[in-house]
Amino acid sequence: MKHTISVLLAICLLLNMILTLTGCGKESPLNPKNPVTLTLWHNYGGIMQTSMDQLVEKFNDTEGKKLGVIINVESVNSSSVLQEKLMAAANEDPGAPHLPDITTCYPKIAIILAKKGLLADLDKYFTEEELSAYVPSFIEEGRMDGTLYVFPIAKSTEVLFVNQTLFDRFAAETRVSIDSLSTFEGLLDTASIYYEWTDGLTPDTEGDGKPFYMSDSLFNLMQVGIEQLGDTFVMNESLNTESKAYQYIYNLFHEAVEEGYLAVHKGYSSDLQKTGDIITSTGSTAGILYYGYSVTYSDNTKEDVEYSILPYPIFEGGRKVAIQRGNGMIVTASSEQKEYAAALFLKWFTKMEHNMQFISQTGYLPVTNEAFAAVMDRNYTTPTDENICKLLDTAVKMHKEYNFYIPPVFDDLDSMGKVWQNEFYDSATSE
Repeated sequence: MKHTISVLLAICLLLNMILTLTGCGKESPLNPKNPVTLTLWHNYGGIMQTSMDQLVEKFNDTEGKKLGVIINVESVNSSSVLQEKLMAAANEDPGAPHLPDITTCYPKIAIILAKKGLLADLDKYFTEEELSAYVPSFIEEGRMDGTLYVFPIAKSTEVLFVNQTLFDRFAAETRVSIDSLSTFEGLLDTASIYYEWTDGLTPDTEGDGKPFYMSDSLFNLMQVGIEQLGDTFVMNESLNTESKAYQYIYNLFHEAVEEGYLAVHKGYSSDLQKTGDIITSTGSTAGILYYGYSVTYSDNTKEDVEYSILPYPIFEGGRKVAIQRGNGMIVTASSEQKEYAAALFLKWFTKMEHNMQFISQTGYLPVTNEAFAAVMDRNYTTPTDENICKLLDTAVKMHKEYNFYIPPVFDDLDSMGKVWQNEFYDSATSE
């Protein structure tokens, strides 16, 4: 009897192993002797591209070789160019390339492709247990009408970047505290003090102070800020400009721009940080690679600086809310063999050791609970970049304390945001 029970237990364990390895109980359609080749597009450049290429090569040489999958990176473009290529391929425009098997993609594009029936349902290739290993909000962001189409490989949020070297110099003379930057009200009050302090500090600022802060996206700030104060900015594909929260934030920032406390710049805030034209900014965690460790002033003198990376500020009386950003990977609908192979690559890429390798070089956030725990416990290979170390510490703090706002997905959101932001700045800077 005991022998029979032991045999049954062994059979159960074996079946469980097979189900886990094949995903959702499906037998693997792969054959190492006849490998399947998948095309991959992505929008990563510079260090991010290098990191992606290294991981793809590692996959091909290990897991891919063992199971019969080859990933071939065919196209690397900026987000906007990649988006255009995907839409051209989806619409079968003359001369457009075929859709790749896997590509980075934002939800706003994925939903269009999904409606055309061009995306694989990833729920077919992941068990509930496998999906439970990921940060829930990251998985839910990729669901459209209940189906998982966009898989998270790395995410981002927004944080506060502070040129600590220049801030300390300013604070030593004015006795302001960096703690005041935890709220937007405190940040703007500090900005007014900085403006007065810099008025005439150097010949190029005589008779005019310098801006203290810039937001990479005031539209994002408005969305998140209103959520912090308990309301919603984007409702039913239109902007809710009637709420008390909207009027409060609008007036607060409108006055700050009018007074010159905030910078207005068509590029990214890192451009102005690198020239010392501002000393604080809010932007994507992935932007950390563009800050560097020095400032080059208008007279071509250069100074080494250190940055602090702080949690996203909160409006007084509001909840701790920050935006959830970043794209994911989609798999185009094709054969079961190719879809299965693509899902296998996504599982491999997001294993803790591989995911940590990618995010520790890029400034993105990990996507699994295990990886976040590793950062929390410092149980991982420490990045060589000091700013990324600081960034990960802050990201873990926010992961524990903040709720994350996911912007709605519809075609006109980006253009709506650009129009609103341009009108805001035009109004605030007009004579």
